[in-house]
Amino acid sequence: MPFELHFPTTFEEAWALLEKGPPGSTLPIAGGTDLLLAMEFRRFSPRHVVSLSRLPLQAYEVGPEEVRIGSLVPLRTLELDPRLCARLPALVEAIAEVGSVQLRHRATLGGNVVRASSSSDLLPPLIALRSLLTLRSREGRRTLPLEEFVQGSWKTGLRPGELVEDVRVPLPRPGTYRWQRVRPANDISQVGLAVVRHPAQAGGLRWNLVAGGTTPTVQRLIRAEATLVSEEPSQEDVALAAQRAAEEARFATDLRAAEEYRRHLLQVLVRRGVEDVLRSPLAKEVRG
Repeated sequence: MPFELHFPTTFEEAWALLEKGPPGSTLPIAGGTDLLLAMEFRRFSPRHVVSLSRLPLQAYEVGPEEVRIGSLVPLRTLELDPRLCARLPALVEAIAEVGSVQLRHRATLGGNVVRASSSSDLLPPLIALRSLLTLRSREGRRTLPLEEFVQGSWKTGLRPGELVEDVRVPLPRPGTYRWQRVRPANDISQVGLAVVRHPAQAGGLRWNLVAGGTTPTVQRLIRAEATLVSEEPSQEDVALAAQRAAEEARFATDLRAAEEYRRHLLQVLVRRGVEDVLRSPLAKEVRG
């Protein structure tokens, strides 16, 4: 179906364009690596497509306590930044598994977040890292945890007229991203798991375990997280966390894997993920 492509240079222009026509007839586009495919398969048939490429959404700042990533920053830029490699290993490991190098030069962090795919390699680490989104509209800005923003595939907490301005991720955080696929590259993970250890807070140190690829939504494994109460959990605690993860998670059977195979994979990935974090140099550097 033919559509008209627009290139606004200000937010006011973008909002005016996004208000054109009935709901669903106008869509914003970032890198386009997902949306264009969805349009090709007729999931969406917009009459107007609004490119965000000329808006000031490419800001990228690594501060002492957090990194602010503009929604249009290409994934490849993040992947090659040695500061992120050293301080947010879980995120960089996940980025490196997204498609091909060519695709990562085009794909954006904001576009991936709004896509909200259950098979996304980026949502598990971003949620496990307790990332925050800055959402901008005519009414102003609001901040929302990514965990609350993601509601299902192509379903988010984005309100009409809102755009994702940036993603804020706390620094530094020991973590890792582990996955299993039928093919090593250019495929969707049967199971992806992010494991992140956060500094101690009231009630003890907190670990976050977030799984993707298992069901239509990304899942935080809260019961499994509650088992990992110490900075360096014992092998018994890690094994119990893996068992609880397999018990609480929901699984689907599809062409890529059966439910029981995914359940087994998740247990293995939990054990390996926690052990990888405990062995990492950053985990020894960041304590308390």
